[in-house]
Amino acid sequence: MYRLFLSFLLLLGVMPSAYAQQAPAAPAPAAATVDPENILHLDLSTGGRVSILMNPTVAPGHVERIKTLTRRGFYNGIIFHRVIEGFMAQTGDPTGTGTGDSDLPDLKAEFNAMPHLRGTVSMARTNDPDSANSQFFILFQPNFGLDKKYTGFGRVIAGMPYVDAIARGEPPANPDKIVQASIGADNVPPPDFAALARPDVTAPPPPPPPPTN
Repeated sequence: MYRLFLSFLLLLGVMPSAYAQQAPAAPAPAAATVDPENILHLDLSTGGRVSILMNPTVAPGHVERIKTLTRRGFYNGIIFHRVIEGFMAQTGDPTGTGTGDSDLPDLKAEFNAMPHLRGTVSMARTNDPDSANSQFFILFQPNFGLDKKYTGFGRVIAGMPYVDAIARGEPPANPDKIVQASIGADNVPPPDFAALARPDVTAPPPPPPPPTN
């Protein structure tokens, strides 16, 4: 069974295209508030690094699980096996089928007030609220019907264009993958994305230089 709300898809649908085009990404928090121990980096085959700010205040067990598996190297090489246009990209299954998990026990639900906005990262599960394990998804667009039904534990603060570029499909014909996952405090450098570049993906432009006096 896929570990994500098959029963909700028909009820929730996807966001209307006009609204989806207008939906902004959530603003990044001020740099002074960011603890590198709570930053998850996903280096994707789409050509760049995605940075996710995790929130252990609202989902301590889920954040600790993500850190544990990341530091094991569990997520390295895992594909995005279920990617729905206008909805979300799901990963974290070592089998790539949607039915696999880690060898750790399932987690108790930590449903919280974090809204499911564009860039929200939330844990996938079966119909059992206490079945989240290793799989998670990143939302392309807001979907408030998921609020307090799935455990949101973080939000993308950099690199969302690389999420937008993930190949669609259930599963995709040529799935994208997490090349490398790391925790910010561990200072793991990104891979050589030029060597991994796909011709159909255009990286976002570099940020402008800081203003000079």
